[in-house]
Amino acid sequence: MPTPEVFLQSEINPFTFNPAFEKSNEIEVFYATNRLPLGPVSSRHYTVMPSDDLSLGVARLNIGGGPKTWDWLYQLSTTEDAGEERPPLILDSMREIAMVDGALNATLDSPAGDAFFKQVNEALDKSIDKDLMVYVHGANTSVERAAGQAAQYRHFTGRNSVVLFFAWPSAENFLRYATDVANARRSEPKFARLLELLSKHTKAANINVLAYSAGAMVASPGLARLDQLPQGDEHPAVRLGEVYHAAPDANFRDFSADLPRYVKLARRVTFSANMNDSVLTISRLHQRTGSRAGRPDPNELSATDSQWLIETSNTMNFDVLQIQPSTIPGMARRSHNFWFGHPWVSTDVLLKFWFHAPPAARGLQGNATEKNLQYWTFPPDYDKRLEGAVRQLTEHAIEEVDSSSLKVPPTPKS
Repeated sequence: MPTPEVFLQSEINPFTFNPAFEKSNEIEVFYATNRLPLGPVSSRHYTVMPSDDLSLGVARLNIGGGPKTWDWLYQLSTTEDAGEERPPLILDSMREIAMVDGALNATLDSPAGDAFFKQVNEALDKSIDKDLMVYVHGANTSVERAAGQAAQYRHFTGRNSVVLFFAWPSAENFLRYATDVANARRSEPKFARLLELLSKHTKAANINVLAYSAGAMVASPGLARLDQLPQGDEHPAVRLGEVYHAAPDANFRDFSADLPRYVKLARRVTFSANMNDSVLTISRLHQRTGSRAGRPDPNELSATDSQWLIETSNTMNFDVLQIQPSTIPGMARRSHNFWFGHPWVSTDVLLKFWFHAPPAARGLQGNATEKNLQYWTFPPDYDKRLEGAVRQLTEHAIEEVDSSSLKVPPTPKS
């Protein structure tokens, strides 16, 4: 992952926020998976087959391979790429802590489950960021790649955010995309169950969701299921924070139908689209069910659904981000992996989750279609706007802390 622009254009250096973090090229992230496990708990292998249960644990990765100094990694993480190859992220271990029932509303009667959530809470206690980030990977993705994508996000928060990745059973083969689609559909109830458990048993102030590509086929309907959960003392509301769909590879009509069910639950929902996205072009040809949400055809929606999107983009916490490679220096025209592949976009993702900031406050430019759908783009001078935007966001965040306006999350249930 190239160094995000915020590390190059801003006086704010997230690596200095928490002097207590481990200065090492090793990094840990939590995981949850509904892949069928094989082997003993001490040496799990997670297959490409779905399971009815959720396995929970900790993944440990190494950046660069072998022993590397923190000075080497810090230099690489805070300076502009000089054309050298980026270091690999290598998955060293996955330590399963618990296996729990994957059914919604099921009782958690598991000492091992309690131990897992205790570890998450301990990590939140040590973290500057009191939110929990849940990352959902795309199709054709191994457990190793999913772990690496989650770990690189955690690293570039200055290691100030606690991250958990949801490893749904991708077939890990481009030629088996149809299997991925089927497994994604089977996984969305398990994803909803994960969010339910995290809200009930952790002290996260907000549970944020970053879904990439086909991860939207898991995350979007999974999030929509949350409005079916009972409310009350035994069933606290899911503390859904920021939701970001990066290049969502989901049927546009289905994606639009899901949105009204969870946009009201989240602090803010964003989806980013590149109308030249080559991966989503191929996906549409393969699926033959309509356009993809990350490369949408507005004509597919009914008049009612179109009007809802227009009104919501103007009045609610819902943002459409159009990625225009022609105005973003160095971005490939058909880019699909832009959320982590381009320094401007990765910076915007970080600012959204760090500060719970709307697009204008992040330095983006507002636009409107002829029908008054509001959408946001990166202005050509985004890199010059960035420092002022980050300074204002930081000052506002400090004021909020000083005024004790941050909400204290409820005590998690054991």
